[in-house]
Amino acid sequence: MEKKKLKDYPSVLSVSDIQAILGIGRRQAYELVNSGSFHVARAGRRIMVSKTVFLAWLKGSANQS
Repeated sequence: MEKKKLKDYPSVLSVSDIQAILGIGRRQAYELVNSGSFHVARAGRRIMVSKTVFLAWLKGSANQS
């Protein structure tokens, strides 16, 4: 199976998307989104992250707001 490119992911990422992008395990992905490193939105049990915010964090930008 071919690895998905960043541009192919939706504008709002799920924990599973972040897990796939970083190549980390499920537990690590949940630890990351709960770490406060970047803004997350919650709708019930769903955790969502703006792709723009996530990529800014990944690139090391100081302010992701």
